[in-house]
Amino acid sequence: MEIADLPVPPDLAAGYARCGITELYPPQAACVEAGLFSGNNLLISIPTASGKTLVAEMAMHHQVGRGGKCLYIVPLRALASEKFEEFSGKGLRVGIATGDFDRRDDYLGRNDIIVATSEKVDSLLRNRTPWLAEITLLVVDEAHLIDDPSRGATLEMVIAKLRHKNPEMQIIALSATIGNPEDLAGWLDAELVESDWRPVDLREGVFFQDGIRFADTTREVGRRSKYEDLDLVLDTVAEGGQCLVFVSSRKNAEAFAKRAASGLKLANPVLAGYADKLRSNAGTDMGRTLAACVAQGAAFHHAGLAREERQIVEAGFREGHIKAIASTPTLAAGLNLPARRVIVRDYLRFNAGEGMVPIPVREYRQMAGRAGRPHLDPYGEAVLIAKSEEMVEELFDYYIGAPAEDVRSRCANEAVLCTHILSLIATGFARERDEVLGFMDKTFYAHQGESPLALSRAVNRVLEFLRESEMITEVGEWLEATEYGSLVSRLYIDPRSAETIVTAMVGRKEYTDIGLLHLLCSTPDMPTLYVRRDDMYALDRFLADHRDDLWMEIPWDAGEGFDRSLKTALLLGDWADEVGEDVICERYNVGPGDVYGMVESVAWLVHASRHLAGLFAPHLKAPIEEMELRTKHGIRKELLPLIRLRGIGRVRARRLFNSGIGSLEALRAAGPEKVGKVLGQGIAAQIFEQLEGTRDEIGEVGEEQSTLSRFG
Repeated sequence: MEIADLPVPPDLAAGYARCGITELYPPQAACVEAGLFSGNNLLISIPTASGKTLVAEMAMHHQVGRGGKCLYIVPLRALASEKFEEFSGKGLRVGIATGDFDRRDDYLGRNDIIVATSEKVDSLLRNRTPWLAEITLLVVDEAHLIDDPSRGATLEMVIAKLRHKNPEMQIIALSATIGNPEDLAGWLDAELVESDWRPVDLREGVFFQDGIRFADTTREVGRRSKYEDLDLVLDTVAEGGQCLVFVSSRKNAEAFAKRAASGLKLANPVLAGYADKLRSNAGTDMGRTLAACVAQGAAFHHAGLAREERQIVEAGFREGHIKAIASTPTLAAGLNLPARRVIVRDYLRFNAGEGMVPIPVREYRQMAGRAGRPHLDPYGEAVLIAKSEEMVEELFDYYIGAPAEDVRSRCANEAVLCTHILSLIATGFARERDEVLGFMDKTFYAHQGESPLALSRAVNRVLEFLRESEMITEVGEWLEATEYGSLVSRLYIDPRSAETIVTAMVGRKEYTDIGLLHLLCSTPDMPTLYVRRDDMYALDRFLADHRDDLWMEIPWDAGEGFDRSLKTALLLGDWADEVGEDVICERYNVGPGDVYGMVESVAWLVHASRHLAGLFAPHLKAPIEEMELRTKHGIRKELLPLIRLRGIGRVRARRLFNSGIGSLEALRAAGPEKVGKVLGQGIAAQIFEQLEGTRDEIGEVGEEQSTLSRFG
């Protein structure tokens, strides 16, 4: 099927032709035949690299050509940025929405295509963003994540709300790994397009002793080292390919990358350039180790890395210079990084309370699907490693020959229901108990035939909690959100978190930084750090000295949850006290990416707390507002006046303060020449343009130029 013959804009078809794409793959042609351009809903369940995104892009251009507007939902911010870049520059206006959760972002309505995470779309619905009513095509990427324990319910409710709001909207759901596609397609009223076709042949096998055993043949692998995983990498690189090696932990990823670098021993100016970039920004031993590995052609990739570090690794691999990446499963979740050979080394993972358990088949398929670079590799290989002869057949049966697990709804969880039911009431989707239950009847949960009685009981318990916490009122059958409930819904925090925060605030006379941080780290919305045995002495010592500074009672049976929240709060307190990134990473056994994740999460909760304080504890609002800026930028209180200037972050503000310039008045008195000696003449000129009002007005916050700026 020729692209030039399809109802897509000629400029788009010409752009594809310039990239060598003139006709559709068989699964793409099947999508057209299933009604892609006729407004039919589609569930497209085809392998990675089979062209799902191109199908969605053609449909979006077709919709816009008919006066429509498109929303493209992705699970990760990194994936949103990737898709934004991919869709831009092709004749349509493209926007991206991943930011603050209490903004309507009305300006995005000017775009033809909006790329957003499911959480951001949920927040836009809660804030009644008007352009959502104009969406005529919804694309859901990685639709199987409706089964994700932490995020699946949000994706499911977003789809249900958008279908309720826009009944005529076309839906295109994309997924590579799903065991019960008919079930999901039935809920979406969608035509199912299912195929095993791939542009690059995928061979799946198990390595044992000296060879990879495939279903019909065995491939010998020469032994070049004492390690089987390294031999598999060296074998691939020797024939001109690249490898992804999936392992179970960050520690394992870093250890293998060092071993691979030592085995590869590559050296060229491009790799040296990547290594220099990494080394110049490295504030931790992890960053320096990564630079050393990249210099010899290997890398590791996990969530503990800074965003800029991950980007350098990804670019080096895409361009073919980095030959092997050892990664935790984060890399398999949507990012476009195919390789000649994918090695799934660790297929057991530690789960609390269960010990070491096998990874799901669906996760294996996500990893295996990265094997084979279109137009570059003659084939792709996905290889598991067996420890014994008996395990070879077990791995074939458990992973290679097994179907992916069924996708199940996650809406039965009462804790998850709480935030979504409040949202339904606050935004007017449901005004009575029967309407709440009626809306839930439209969910995937109800479609799967789960117990209506169990759902009804869960909904009633949630409504009782919301009523008792005074987030909703109930007069007869009529449900209405209170000012408190509406605020919590708009702020996009868990009602249980809000109730924990408000309960601790009400009646509290004195503010303390650590009290606020520990309170927020004790809420369901805040991820917390693991506590090691070595941490306990420092935690106990802190409690002995600062017990009275905490806002929450310390239970007599305080366990791991309390210890984790306290350790996380201490990390954040250090960050706001300008402790160096390298010191924080070593002290708390984390990576720069972890620090960013914690700061981002708590900064939003501090922001929400400021608004809640305005409603229930006005005397706490001002110090919390100061803490909002301090946590966002990692600064002590004395730098607050300077941080409000654009272009001034924690590093430049501290330089100015240490030079005796600690306020806007002091800046004016110092003059451009003195400030230029501290920060450079270019930055000084920008600052004085702001002070004189000839350029940007002084903003709420400054831009960071070091550390966290490279994450977010």
